[in-house]
Amino acid sequence: MSMFKKLMASVGIGSAKVDARLVEDSLIPGEQVTGEVHIKGGDVTQTIDEIYMYVVTHYERESNDKKVKEEMILAKHRISETFVLNPQEEKVIPFSFQLPFETPLTMGRQPVYLRTGLDIKNAVDPGDSDFIEVNPHPLMAKVLDAIRSLGFQLYKVDCEYNRLLGRTYPFVQEFEFRPTGAYRSRLEELEVVFYLKEGELEVLMELDKRSRGFFGGLQEAFNLDERYARFRVTEADLTRPTSDLASGIDALIRKHLR
Repeated sequence: MSMFKKLMASVGIGSAKVDARLVEDSLIPGEQVTGEVHIKGGDVTQTIDEIYMYVVTHYERESNDKKVKEEMILAKHRISETFVLNPQEEKVIPFSFQLPFETPLTMGRQPVYLRTGLDIKNAVDPGDSDFIEVNPHPLMAKVLDAIRSLGFQLYKVDCEYNRLLGRTYPFVQEFEFRPTGAYRSRLEELEVVFYLKEGELEVLMELDKRSRGFFGGLQEAFNLDERYARFRVTEADLTRPTSDLASGIDALIRKHLR
C-alpha cells in the first residue's frame, strides 16, 4: 500500500496541497505583497525542496500576421527552505515581497496573478493561482487625471511586445487616448507609456497627428506624423494642483505639434 501511495503521489494524486492567502489582493506597483501559504500534507511523507511564488502577466505579440498572447514572469520569489511534510500535516508559512514597479495595471482585461507552487522531486508539483488587482500608483493617477482634464478620453489599455521601448521586460503597457476637446482636429490619438521607479515616474507620450492634404499624406507614409515627448514627475508633484501638471503637459503637446 505504501508503494502504491507513493506512486499515486508522484502523479499528483494524494499529494500535498498548497493555498496562498493574501492580506490584500488590491495593490499598486512597488507595494508589498503579504500573506500566508497554507500547505497540507498528502497520503505520504514528501520532501518540499522549496515554495516559490511567481508574479505573472500576459502581453500580445504579432506572429505570422496574427496577435498571440505570451506569458511573462515578472518576478520569482522563494519563500521557504527545504523541509519534510508528513502525511496530513499542516503548515503555514508567511511571505512578503515587493510587487515590481513595472507590473502592468489591471485596467481593461489585463491579467496579473500570483502563481504559488511546491517544488517536489519526482512528483507533479501542486500549485495555486490568485489574480490580483493592480491599481495606478499615485503618480500615475495624477498624470492620468491631468491628461483627462485636457479633453482626452482613455479608450484602450493593453500590453504589447516592444523591445525598443521595453526596459526590464520585452513589452510596454500602452494607454491610448482619443482627443475630444481642443486637440480633436489636430491629433488622431495620444499614447502614453509609464516607467515607474522609486519616487519617480517617467512618462513617454506619442502624439499621432492628423494628416492634412498631400504633405500630410507624405508625413504619414514616412511615419513623420508620430512625435514623441517625455517628462518626469516626482513625489513632490503630488502636492501640486492637477491643473498645474495639466498646463505643463498641454504646453509640451503644443510644442511638439508646431
